[in-house]
Amino acid sequence: MKKESAINALVVSKLDAKSTLQEFVAVKLSVSKRAAKTLLDDRKVWVNRRCVWMAHHALRQGDTVEIAAAPNPEQKKAPPKLRVLVEDDCYLVADKPSGLLSVGEESAEALLREQMDVRAVHRLDRDTTGCLLFAKTEQALDAAVAVFKTRRVAKLYQVIVWGKFARSVSTITQELDGERAVSHIKREAFSQDASFLNVRIETGRTHQIRRHLASIRHPVLGDREHGVKFARDPRLLTIPRQMLHACGIEMPHPVVLGDVLKAHSPLPADFRRCLKLFDMGK
Repeated sequence: MKKESAINALVVSKLDAKSTLQEFVAVKLSVSKRAAKTLLDDRKVWVNRRCVWMAHHALRQGDTVEIAAAPNPEQKKAPPKLRVLVEDDCYLVADKPSGLLSVGEESAEALLREQMDVRAVHRLDRDTTGCLLFAKTEQALDAAVAVFKTRRVAKLYQVIVWGKFARSVSTITQELDGERAVSHIKREAFSQDASFLNVRIETGRTHQIRRHLASIRHPVLGDREHGVKFARDPRLLTIPRQMLHACGIEMPHPVVLGDVLKAHSPLPADFRRCLKLFDMGK
């Protein structure tokens, strides 16, 4: 099985113990302090199996520092190619890869705008993959936003979480930031240590799925912010990003009366590898 990234396991010597975690990572990987800070910010550094992101964390002799990082984190990657899943005169749905923002500089929107004038109708987290809807005109954008406000948009996600999810069907209604938030969950498969779920959300609160699942002690695998903070299982160190995939979107067509706008995104390769890693894939 091809690994997404190498795991650098380093033991802190007496001399190294005088360094901060950021300095230690920079020296051991032969990268700049800025690149080391990026690895910390991305929650890819673990000290004694505990995820640590404080740059000035004090190291002790004998500590084990594990870094889930590519050999050269400073190497600039070529812009990814965006696959178009569905397109008509008003809209297109792109298959967003991980590591790419929805909007802003060097985002999915920016890449598409090199070819056509589009605007993102909604957003996905940087490391969430899958269906991302774009409007081709201001009129189409306004119409789509209006449909989103009516909550007639079916957004389906696939996710891998830590632990054996007990129920085949469940709903989480816990408020987030004082606002209503509803996530409907269907279990697809499970193993001894992880579960594969389908999640349909009625609302779109910030990090809703990740926060809801973390609240019931089934954090999303690879989630560096809301997920597992202590990696008792070494497999957790090899997961390159949060295992959350926007597999489907369906809504009444905002412009063409009576039509339906829908798209499906197949599971990406890293997601399928993670399923296999936790004995839920072939």
